[in-house]
Amino acid sequence: MSLIEGAACEEATGAAEPLAARLRPRDLSEFVGQDHLVGEGKILRQMIERDVVPSMILWGPPGVGKTTLANVIANVTKAEFVNYSAVTGGIKEIKEIMARAESGRRVGLRTVLFVDEIHRFNKAQQDAFLPYVEKGSIVLIGATTENPSFEVNSALLSRCKVFVLKALSSDDIVALLRRAAVDERGFGKLNLDVSDVLLEKMALFANGDARRALGTFETAVANAVFTKDGRPTVTEETLEQVVGKKALVYDKSGEEHYNIISALHKSMRNSDPDAAVYWLARLLEGGEDPLYIARRCVRFAAEDVGLADPNALLLANAAWDACHNLGVPECNVHLTQIVVYLALAPKSNAMEEAYLRAASDVRERIAEPVPLHIRNAPTRLMKELDYGKGYSYAHNEKEKIARMTCLPKSLEGQRYYTPAGLGREAVFKARLKAVRDWREGVTDDPPFTGEAYTGRNK
Repeated sequence: MSLIEGAACEEATGAAEPLAARLRPRDLSEFVGQDHLVGEGKILRQMIERDVVPSMILWGPPGVGKTTLANVIANVTKAEFVNYSAVTGGIKEIKEIMARAESGRRVGLRTVLFVDEIHRFNKAQQDAFLPYVEKGSIVLIGATTENPSFEVNSALLSRCKVFVLKALSSDDIVALLRRAAVDERGFGKLNLDVSDVLLEKMALFANGDARRALGTFETAVANAVFTKDGRPTVTEETLEQVVGKKALVYDKSGEEHYNIISALHKSMRNSDPDAAVYWLARLLEGGEDPLYIARRCVRFAAEDVGLADPNALLLANAAWDACHNLGVPECNVHLTQIVVYLALAPKSNAMEEAYLRAASDVRERIAEPVPLHIRNAPTRLMKELDYGKGYSYAHNEKEKIARMTCLPKSLEGQRYYTPAGLGREAVFKARLKAVRDWREGVTDDPPFTGEAYTGRNK
C-alpha cells in the first residue's frame, strides 16, 4: 500500500483511534458473546435494562468484554458514571470521587464507579471503597483478569456480585470481525474484500480475545493489496505476515479439531512420544486453547494410565495449572513435558473399565436400597429401624478391614475394578487380591502385610 493509499484508508476509516475502540458496542444489541450473562432473559441483561445494577466484579481473561459491558452500562444508566483506572489513579483521586458521590447521595443522585484492573489496588486502596459501597454512595463495578478470591479483599468482595466472563468463541469473534468489515465505524467505507476463511483464521489466532482479533484485522487491512479496480483485499499471504506464522488449516470446532486431538490421544496411548509431540504442535500452532489440551491430558492420566502410574494425574494437573497461570507461548514446554511423560508411562484403562461396568449395572438393574448395616443412623428412629445394625468399624479390627460386604444383595461378589498389573498397578493388584482372598475366607493371612502391602515381588 502506498503512502497516499494509506492516508486515504486512514481518512476513510477515521483511524485516529484503534479499531477496537471505534467499534465498541453502544448497547447490548451490539454486544457479542457472554450469552450466559447478557443473553435474552439472563440476570445481568435484566439488571442493565432496568437500570438496577448492583456493585459487581467482572472477572475474565483479556478482551472478552469487561470494559465494554461497563461502557454499555454507562450508556443506559441514569446515574453519574465515573470511569477510573487502577493503573493511573491513586488514593487521593479515590477520596475526591467518593466525596462527590456522597454529596450526590444526599440529594438522591446515584454514582456508578467503574474501576478497571481493580486487582492492581492494594488492600488499603480497596478498603477506601468499602464504606461508600455499604452506604450506597456508589455502585462499584470492578474489572479484573485475576481471581477475585485472591485479589479483592474479602470484605469488599462480599458486597459485590461476581460475574464470570468467558473467552469468546471463534463464532463470536468471526461475527465481530464481519461487523467490523461492513460497519462505517470500521471498514465499511472501504468496500473491503476479505474471505470468511481468513476471518475464521484471525478468530482462531485471537484465542478468545476480541481486542487481539480486531488488532490483527486492522493491521491486515492496513497492509491489504489492491485489485485492478482499486478494491483493498486481505490475502492469505498478508495475514501470514501479520500473525508471523502460517495460517494453518485448523478449525477448533470442526472435524480437523477432533481428528488432531484424536491423533494426540492415540499417539500417547501407543507410547509414541515423537508422534504425540508433533500432534501437540499442530494443535498449539493452529491456535488451540492450551487449557483444552491440558484437560485432555488430565483425562488421559486417569483413563489410560490410572494406577499404573498414580503420579501421572498429579503431573497432568500441574501442567494444567502451568497453562492457566502462564498461557501461550510459555506453557508450550509444560504441555510437551506432560505429553511425553504420559506417552512413556505404563498404561492401564482399568479406571475407565471399572466405571463403565458399574454404570452399566446402575442403568440396567433395579436400584436396590443401601444395605441397612452401612446406613447412617443419626436419630433414634433410624436406630430402631436397624439403620447401622451390624456395621463393623474397620479401624477397630485387627486387620483394619471388616469381612462385611458393602454392595446390595444382588450385586455381592460383583467385580468392577480389574487392574491390568503394569507399572505401579502391580502393587494395587496384589493388594486387591489379598483383600478379596481374606474377605472371602480363602486365606487368614492379614491382607496389608508382605508383598501385597510393600509392592515387593516374590
